Amino acid sequence: MGNTIASVYQRLYRYRRGLTLVLYAAVSAVAFALAFLVRFEFDVPAPYVRAFIATVPVVLLVRAGSSAVFRLNAGRWRFVSTHDVQRLGASVCSGSVVLGVVLYLFPHPVRVPISVFVLEAVFTTVLTAGMWIAYRVGLQHLRRRISVARDSSVRVLIVGAGEAGVALAHEMQHNTSGYWPVAFVDDDPFKWGTYLHGVEVFGASYDLVATAAAIRAETIVLAIPSATPAQLRRLMEQCEVTGLPVRVLPGIREVLAGNVGVSQLREVGIEDLLGRDPIQLELPELASDLGGRTVLITGAAGSIGSELARQVSLYGPRTLVLFDQSETALFYLERELCDAHPDLHLVAVVGDIVDRGGVERVFRTYAPERVFHAAAYKHVPMMQANSREAVRNNVIGTWRVAEAAGRHGAEKFVLVSTDKAVRPVNVMGATKRLAEMTVLELQEHYPETVYASVRFGNVLGSNGSVIPIFKQQIEAGKPLTVTHPEATRYFMTIPEAVQLILQASLLPELRGHIAMLEMGEPVKIVELARNLIRLSRARGNLADQIVFTGLRPGERLHEELVAPDEETRPTPTAKVHLVESTVCSELGLCSRLGDWERALEAGAETSVLASVAEILPGIRGELETGGAAPPPAPRDSGVRPPVHVTRSPQPLRAPAAGASVGVS
Repeated sequence: MGNTIASVYQRLYRYRRGLTLVLYAAVSAVAFALAFLVRFEFDVPAPYVRAFIATVPVVLLVRAGSSAVFRLNAGRWRFVSTHDVQRLGASVCSGSVVLGVVLYLFPHPVRVPISVFVLEAVFTTVLTAGMWIAYRVGLQHLRRRISVARDSSVRVLIVGAGEAGVALAHEMQHNTSGYWPVAFVDDDPFKWGTYLHGVEVFGASYDLVATAAAIRAETIVLAIPSATPAQLRRLMEQCEVTGLPVRVLPGIREVLAGNVGVSQLREVGIEDLLGRDPIQLELPELASDLGGRTVLITGAAGSIGSELARQVSLYGPRTLVLFDQSETALFYLERELCDAHPDLHLVAVVGDIVDRGGVERVFRTYAPERVFHAAAYKHVPMMQANSREAVRNNVIGTWRVAEAAGRHGAEKFVLVSTDKAVRPVNVMGATKRLAEMTVLELQEHYPETVYASVRFGNVLGSNGSVIPIFKQQIEAGKPLTVTHPEATRYFMTIPEAVQLILQASLLPELRGHIAMLEMGEPVKIVELARNLIRLSRARGNLADQIVFTGLRPGERLHEELVAPDEETRPTPTAKVHLVESTVCSELGLCSRLGDWERALEAGAETSVLASVAEILPGIRGELETGGAAPPPAPRDSGVRPPVHVTRSPQPLRAPAAGASVGVS
C-alpha cells in the first residue's frame, strides 16, 4: 500500500505547481459555497443561488491568480511555516479586494452580500491552512509507517526541550534519518505535560531513567548545547544506568550558526566532560601574520606539531617547512596536507634538532620568518630514566634551533612549553624550564627576533597521553591504572593548545615573555578515568575497574602554571596571560650549553647533572633519589605505557664519571 501511494506521488510531483493552483481554486469554490450557506443559515434563496453560479467562475480565476502572484504554488507543503501563512493571508486579502472591485464594476442583478465575501475569505484561509496541515500530518504518518515496517526507526528520548531539541525532533520527523522522537525531558516545569511537534515533555531530567524505561527508548540524545561539563557529567551518570547509547548535539556556536540536525549528532567525548568550558580563540589576524611568509615547525609529526601544521596551512604561508626525525609520521602528514592544500609549498625535512649541520642547512636554505618549536621529549618517567637524552634534546636542541633563528634573522620564535616546567621536580620538567630560560636569554642576544614560550597543561589525546592509554585498557577489558586517587592535572584539547600557541605569536607584548592560558580548575585523573568508563558503557562497579599504582619516578600529585616567584598580567586576549619570569643573565646559561653538549658526547653526565641542580636546586633531590617511590607490583593493571616494565625502575642517581645515565 505504501509503495503504491509513493509511486502515485512521484508521478504527480512533476505537475505539482499546476495541480496546487487547481487545488487552491477548488478550495476557494468550496469556501464561497460555505459562505453562502452560513450567511443564509443553510437555506439559500433561489436568486442568490443564481448569483453564486454566475460569480463562482470569477472567484476561481481571482483566487488562482492571487495564489500565483504570491507564489503559493511554489511552496513545499511539508516545510510550510509562519512565513507561508503570512503569504496566504496577503494572497487572500488582495484577492478579496480584486474580487470586490470586479463584481462592483460588473454587477449581477442580484448583488452578493458583503458578508459572503468576508466569510469566503475566512473559509479560504482556514481551509487552505487545514489542507497544508493535513498534508504534513499524512506524510509524517506515511513515513512513520514505512519506517516501522522496515524496522529501521530508533526510538529516541531527547533531553532538552529548548530550541535545539525541538528543531532536532522536527528534523527527525521530516527526514528519513532512522530516528524517531518519542519523548522529551526538560527541567522547565512549565513545559511538563506539553506537546512539541506532537512529542510529549514527560518531566525533568532527573526522571530520565524512569522515562526511558516507560517509553521503551532505544537511544538518548542530549540536546542542551549550553550545558556545562558538570551538567553533562550528571546526565551521563543517569544515562549510564539506562545502558542506552547516548548522542549529543554540538556546542552552542554550531547551534547559533543553524547547524542543528541528525547529521550533527555525535558520541559524547571526554572533552565534553572536562571540569571547565573549552576555550575558543578567534584568530582573524593570522592571515596577515602568516600569509606569504615561510614558517618552520619542529616536531611537526607529533601531536601538537601536526595540528600546528594543519592550522598554519589554512592561512596561506609562502612555504611551510615540517621538521621531524620520525620519517613515517612525517610522510603521512605531508600526504595529508598536500591533499588538503594542493597549492601550498610544503617541504618535509627529516632531521634531528640537535644536529648542528642539519638545523643550519634548514635555516640557510629556507630562511623561515616564523619558527614554532614543538620538538621535545615529554614523558616524565621515560625521561627520568633517560636524563642524558632529555637534556640533549629538550635543552641543547632548543638552544640549537632558537640560536639559529636569531642568527638567521627570523622574526619570531615560539617555544612550546609545559606546566611541568614550573618549579620542576623531575628531569623532563627541569629540561623544559631550562629551555624556557634559554629562549628568554636569547632575547637579549638577538633583540631583532621576538622570543617567547607558551605554557599549558596536559593535552587530551596526544600520543602516549592518559586518554589513549585508558582507551587501550578498556578495549583490552583491563582495569584503568591511575597513579594516585588525589592526583590532578590541567587539561586542554589539542586544537586549544595550538590556538594558544598561534594566539601568543600575535601578542604585541610577547617579546621576552611566557604566554599562559587560564585553564580553570585542575581535573582529578581518577574522575577522568570514571568518565571514560561511563562513556564506554562498561558494566560493573566503577571502583573495581580502577587500580591505583602509586606515583611513578618524577611525578607529583598536582601541577602548577605559575611559580611563586613569577607574576602574571592580563593581555587584550581574554583568558591569555603573560608570565613575568625572572632569568638571571649572570647565569650565562647559553654559554654553558656548548660545554654541556661536549660533556654529554663524552659520557660525562655527572658534571651536566650537577650544573642542572645548581641552576634548579629543587630538582637536586630527584637526581639523588630518583623521584617518587617506585609503584607497587601491579594488580592486573592492564595495558601500560612503554616505561612500565615488569620490574620496578631503578632509581636515577648522578652517575659516576664516564658512566651512562640512559637505560637501554
